[in-house]
Amino acid sequence: MKTNFKRKLIIVDDHLLFSQSLELLIKSFGEYDVIERFENGKVFIDYLEENNPTDIDLILLDVNMPVLDGLSTMKWLKDNRPDLKVIALSVNDDEEIIIKMITNGAKGYLLKDTSPEIFKDAIECVVEKGFYFTELVSGMLINKVNNDNKKISLKEKEIVFIKHACTEMTYKEIASEMCLSPKTIDGYRESLFDKLEIKTRIGLVLYAIKHKIVFV
Repeated sequence: MKTNFKRKLIIVDDHLLFSQSLELLIKSFGEYDVIERFENGKVFIDYLEENNPTDIDLILLDVNMPVLDGLSTMKWLKDNRPDLKVIALSVNDDEEIIIKMITNGAKGYLLKDTSPEIFKDAIECVVEKGFYFTELVSGMLINKVNNDNKKISLKEKEIVFIKHACTEMTYKEIASEMCLSPKTIDGYRESLFDKLEIKTRIGLVLYAIKHKIVFV
């Protein structure tokens, strides 16, 4: 049964041609409407503070913008509007940036050259289910940790390590914080990757979020 109801989206991106093309693509899906476009995080936040909208279904947020970038905007949203669902958009697949965006509340992370089919699937998943992570972001995690019946016992120091790994600290800084050698930290990392059946630090972060070791 068809309905005239459309989900409301906002695009925050400083590249005009990209944001215009993205709007046309979204509208072509037929189920969504782009109600606003902003060129940076500051004007977007100003809009939220002035209007306090409560009917936004999804924000598409560029990571790299002038004035106020995606990460700073994401941190503000986490503190002030945690109800808003965000998919981060970027030309970079840098692990550090992905982790920062996810741990600050982004529900998905897509590269800007993502196919329209995957892009549509991502929007639908975030709007309906609350999150979407491609294989790029999740590594081999999703297929492994979705089995909720699988019980994994973690030692106290492993949990502490995981919590630190979800921050912006390097492995060397984690070793210093835990008063352990970098070699020991490498051992923790490899052991956890094997135990949790993941391959990247991003997978470790997603595992921690899913199992409420850290909260975003």
